[in-house]
Amino acid sequence: MSEVAENNGFTTDPQDPCAYAREVLRAEARALETAAGQLDGRFTQALALLADPVRLAAGGRLGVTGVGKSADIGQKLVGTLNSTGTRSYVLDATRAVHGDLGMVHPEDALLLLSHSGESEELLRLLPPLREMAKHLIGITGNPRSTLALKTDVALVYGPLDEVCPLGLAPSASTTTMLALGDAIAFSLSRAKNLTSDQFARFHPAGSLGRKLSRVDMVMRQGRDMRVAHADETVRQVYAQARQVGRRTGAVMLVDDQGALRGIFTDSDLARLIEQRREADLDLPIRAVMTREPATVALGSRSHEAMELMRRRKLSELPVVDGEGRPVGILDITDLLGVAGLELVQQGEAVVENQPSRRAA
Repeated sequence: MSEVAENNGFTTDPQDPCAYAREVLRAEARALETAAGQLDGRFTQALALLADPVRLAAGGRLGVTGVGKSADIGQKLVGTLNSTGTRSYVLDATRAVHGDLGMVHPEDALLLLSHSGESEELLRLLPPLREMAKHLIGITGNPRSTLALKTDVALVYGPLDEVCPLGLAPSASTTTMLALGDAIAFSLSRAKNLTSDQFARFHPAGSLGRKLSRVDMVMRQGRDMRVAHADETVRQVYAQARQVGRRTGAVMLVDDQGALRGIFTDSDLARLIEQRREADLDLPIRAVMTREPATVALGSRSHEAMELMRRRKLSELPVVDGEGRPVGILDITDLLGVAGLELVQQGEAVVENQPSRRAA
């Protein structure tokens, strides 16, 4: 029999670290269930104060402050709030009493985080914040704490026990505080009907920004795309003046009205030569082009276009306006990594936009 260790109510085999880790995760999950069961009218009241249109119209923001690990949670919460449409800032509890209280606006609401509700640095801020801010909202695990009793609304998620072996290190409390902060942020964004377009405005960079971007931002256009009339011969199209911008591997073919009718790629040209079909070079290019190629509408999301290219195994994808005229082209080399769809990592062969061939 292996020795059995007991830690903070957990009974696990010391030779199986995964068993103990599972107990930690389950204990923190139970803490979240406890917090969910504690939500009541006070949560609704807090949301009403935070979403007050009069306060917001007057320039009110949401300040978040805490001490120690609670301050770390506050930092993350502010990031989530700002990214979901609630203007927020971090108020460092220590720096606040040395001048940073100057950032507090009379219409601001302050969210104060403390598991014990008795953090000295936080309680020291209550009197000045009471005079300087519109509303004070506490988040604490202690229903009888000073913080719970002296704020306008207190969101109490406890009591609960920390799950570290000593029962001391913030763990269940910080997990719960973080989740409750998410509940506040997402409830506020839901109340204001935050759209994906609005969300995208707050995330212009990084992989998320690329995923939310529109094709207009990443497509090749102007001198970086090749357009020719479908009645020109293959030889005429390729004998035109050398492209000045970035060279794309496809020519978009249009009719007299400028509407897209087909696409012809460098690989198509190479295939004609390899098959010794030199005579076809003097045929109208519409005879050898791919008719009705896949397209994406101007204004579409980049990740939607990327998914279409992945699914159809396309290297180039024309972007068309409402009249079907080509206004840009997406090249796979520009889109690798957009929306997290790494085609190379998926081991998928990428071929040109040529799903079928139909004679003219």
